[in-house]
Amino acid sequence: MTDAPIVGVIGGGQLARMMIPAALSLGIELRVLAENDGTPAGIAATAVGDYRDADDVLRFADTVDVITFDHEHVPQAVLRELVERGIAVRPGPHALQFAQNKLSMRERLGELGIPMPDWARVQTAADLTAFLADHGGRAVLKTATGGYDGKGVRVVSSADDARDWLDSGDDLLVEELVEFRRELAKMVARRPSGDMMEWPVVESVQRNGVCAEVIAPAPRSAGRVADVASDIARSIAENLDVTGVFAVELFETTDDRVLVNELAMRPHNTGHWTIDGSTTSQFEQHLRAVLDLPLGATGCRDTWSVMINVLGGPQAGSLADALPAALADQPMAKVTLYGKEPRPGRKVGHVTVGGDDLDDVVWQARSAAVLLGTDTPLESAVEFPADGGTDGTA
Repeated sequence: MTDAPIVGVIGGGQLARMMIPAALSLGIELRVLAENDGTPAGIAATAVGDYRDADDVLRFADTVDVITFDHEHVPQAVLRELVERGIAVRPGPHALQFAQNKLSMRERLGELGIPMPDWARVQTAADLTAFLADHGGRAVLKTATGGYDGKGVRVVSSADDARDWLDSGDDLLVEELVEFRRELAKMVARRPSGDMMEWPVVESVQRNGVCAEVIAPAPRSAGRVADVASDIARSIAENLDVTGVFAVELFETTDDRVLVNELAMRPHNTGHWTIDGSTTSQFEQHLRAVLDLPLGATGCRDTWSVMINVLGGPQAGSLADALPAALADQPMAKVTLYGKEPRPGRKVGHVTVGGDDLDDVVWQARSAAVLLGTDTPLESAVEFPADGGTDGTA
């Protein structure tokens, strides 16, 4: 028998799955409330239940020391009931609300003076038409809740483009269509005591609203870009009282602004490179943070790390069939598979490669992902300087 702390994770997806090795290394017991049998984190699933059902969640919570999350969709009413019963919920509902509702997030960030795209709350076609008239005739329209990986997001040029959403009666978020040079992400981890550690700002490449590639650190980011991204992420984490790993998705605009796009209060796709590329992975750090343990160092193991999502998987056969060829062709590649059946557009795994030459690292990672059957057009991804650069200054 041991007195190891028990962390309960609500949600049985790939993020919970990737917490398992870190929990084993730290001697932490990990338990998972899975949505159904056969989830990616099924090896650690001790219960199957509905995260929207307070009784299911409370029964699970009674068996652990702290609750954390694989996703941000647990209703506020359920979260508040957990807190009222004295259960440690990290991050807490007071913070999670801003990752669950984009309108609430924009309102709060505005109060904090955080830079972000111009935006407005939309309730009617007239509201949307007026915003479009003031912003060049095109804008980004988002559902306030439930959107992820490109879902719940549309580029619109008239109210007719969103008639179905407007007819729903739900409040919507409209934002200026930002002219950005690239997308960035910044991740920090914060303990309940307030201590924080951060990883370098990274560049992310999106395909159809889904993260396809991550380059760590972001090329040409040393100096002002890195400092601004750090200030933004740390300010949000402190003012929202975030506990655990926290990600801020950012735009670097063509007029040299850095603006907040989205927030995530959990391990994040743009941090998967840390498993093989950082002294402390985001998954180990998240467990340390929610248990209020000292945080680990976040230095890079290599000059560059590149993470490629495997989206879709092989058109014929299985990932198990494709794996030997990928490993043989790219022995430097670290492959992480999520235990999911391939289907178009689905995140079924990722590949990470580290090294000193950025062009070579990118080529190796893309080659392994292609052999694993990714359906992402990697040949159209961002181009890099021939010399690769060093220390994020390429």
